[in-house]
Amino acid sequence: MKTWNKKEISREQALALHNKFKLDALEASIFARREITAGSDLLFYLEDDARFLNNPFEFSQMEDAVDRLLAAVEEGEKVLIFGDRDVDGITATAVLYEQLKRMGADVSWRLPSGDDAYGLSLAAVEEFAKGYGTLLITVDCGISNYAEIQRANELGISVIVTDHHNAPERLPSAEIIINPKLADSGYPLSEISGCSVAFKLAQALRFSQTELYKQDLCLLNVRDGAVVECLKLRNLVRRKSFEKDFSGGTASLSSSGLVEFLRGEQIFVWDAPKVSAALKNLFGSGVEFNLFDARPEAAKIIPSVSGASLQKLAGLSKIALYSDEPKSELAAFYNIFVTCLDKKIAQSFPSIKDCDERDLQLVMLSVFSDIMPLRNENRIFAKRALGIINQGKIRAGLLEILARQGLLGKKLCAKDFGWNVIPALNAAGRLGTPEDSLKLFLAESADEREDYAQKILDHNEERKRLENASWEFLGGRPEKSLQKFNGKFCLIVEEKIHRGVVGRIAAKLVQRTGVPSIAMTKAGGVYTGSMRTARGVNCTDFLDKFGDIYINHGGHAGAAGFSLTAENFELFQQKIGALVQALELGVDEDQTLDVDAELSAQYVNDDLIKVVDLFEPYGNENPELVFVTKGVRIAGGQVMGKGDRQHLKLYLEIGKQKWPALWWDQGPLYKTEFNDGDLIDVAYNFQRNTYNGREGRQLQIVDCRPAGAGS
Repeated sequence: MKTWNKKEISREQALALHNKFKLDALEASIFARREITAGSDLLFYLEDDARFLNNPFEFSQMEDAVDRLLAAVEEGEKVLIFGDRDVDGITATAVLYEQLKRMGADVSWRLPSGDDAYGLSLAAVEEFAKGYGTLLITVDCGISNYAEIQRANELGISVIVTDHHNAPERLPSAEIIINPKLADSGYPLSEISGCSVAFKLAQALRFSQTELYKQDLCLLNVRDGAVVECLKLRNLVRRKSFEKDFSGGTASLSSSGLVEFLRGEQIFVWDAPKVSAALKNLFGSGVEFNLFDARPEAAKIIPSVSGASLQKLAGLSKIALYSDEPKSELAAFYNIFVTCLDKKIAQSFPSIKDCDERDLQLVMLSVFSDIMPLRNENRIFAKRALGIINQGKIRAGLLEILARQGLLGKKLCAKDFGWNVIPALNAAGRLGTPEDSLKLFLAESADEREDYAQKILDHNEERKRLENASWEFLGGRPEKSLQKFNGKFCLIVEEKIHRGVVGRIAAKLVQRTGVPSIAMTKAGGVYTGSMRTARGVNCTDFLDKFGDIYINHGGHAGAAGFSLTAENFELFQQKIGALVQALELGVDEDQTLDVDAELSAQYVNDDLIKVVDLFEPYGNENPELVFVTKGVRIAGGQVMGKGDRQHLKLYLEIGKQKWPALWWDQGPLYKTEFNDGDLIDVAYNFQRNTYNGREGRQLQIVDCRPAGAGS
């Protein structure tokens, strides 16, 4: 029985959220209990508009990457996109390949295939050079490929690395590196997927089609009659600012730096007559400013701003609502200026929005597959894509796989993709044919896409078979390994494990043992391993401590992979023994259950799904909402499934309604610990249930106990 933890919150906390963001009492209390109270965090739960995404040119080297690719297209250079074999790498390759093809580039793609290791290979570099290739772009890989990129340089190949994996101490000698985890990347969010990085590059390439690309603009405002504030923009990104109080008179102008700051700039203001009058009042009529009035043009695009002052706009701005900073006229000017330009671009280049919506569906798959934290920008990626898909605008390739899995005709959520679509797409890469998943998204004919969708589902069935067979080889060895490492770690080395499922086996080891786990197999004198985390252990930090014994390695905090030669295996075992001895594990989260709200019977109704939808998508750092209702009567039940996977379906009386409630893997508890007529306290998720095209509601039990048995 787990310990149920419902965090205490003050009435004032929930009331403040209710008043400012118009949340109902239940929603406000859940946000407060989850410590999501800052406007800058709430924004990503309450909004799904793409305008809340970060500008791709916040990457410090993004403009360099765009210029290099534009030159390659213009010169007819041969370009190769090299991706990784998992869903993140496949989707990243598809996004960038499609964009470069639209631009007329001579572009091809390549993924690790067969028994190839993850990441860029020397063979790929050599073959590209033989074909007179001159520009190689890595997606979802490359940051650890020092030797391969050095060889590319020797062969006269320029390399652009786009990646999101943790960077080694020695970076590769690529011409351009775009990776949010680099300290000098410039990007405000480090935890985004590899496909998200590729999407940002594709967005930047699309922006380069507009007249705003590489334009230096300056916004100017006079506040309180004496404070001059300015903001320089390039590619609509804030670059430099200036603010000075000139209430001392004209003598301060020459030494203020304002003239130098504005030199050569296109200066935009809001309400030019008013700003001109204020500047003349400050500096006299002898000082001329060449001003462009942004308000009339903005009013054509957003009529509601016609005649509005910046002070009024600062109070009405939706972005300002979520800002934790004091309301600012210049910030309001920047927000409305960029919003209007974005809308103008959308009107002039409708294909940009269409491409973004197609790409975001692939970005969403990468966010879920690489278990990105579902906070900040990742929420917009996923929410926006889910919205597009549930409107029926499903991109080619994804439509075919959803259809074959029987997922059309229902409102899809993160779990549908995490349980069904992503494992199937990953199966192709695990079995050595990742190109099947990529071709599913790139194929131009519906017949081809149908063929690839079926291949992928066939691969997935084979993956399941191999995974089950590999798991059966292990017997009781996980428990023996756990004992060997004093209950702190699990390491399994078994040549009979298929190389393509070592990651899945490592994940199963974590489920079985509750500790960080590594699964390894051996083929051709090379050991291949995969690590999955538990109890707060960072996988890449742990593996980095082994030094240079790897052929290659890399990954994230939650999952990582590596390979090493047979000669280094004994050294690996020695090092892992020493490291585990010093390993400190965090709290076992499986023994506690965080409760979001306790609900009495009248609040358990169909409308509860609106609260559930508000927090969707669920996943890493945003677990499903857990509700508790006490004193619930079991009205009946049945055991489902066979063998070791027996599930329990109960019917629970809550108020005047009977609710179906599923409890996975707990079939043996029925008629032993829980009987019909028993009163229980139940912790559960509230979910949609679609059957034969009809949508209903159901509970999914997380934990339960006899009524009154807990505090």
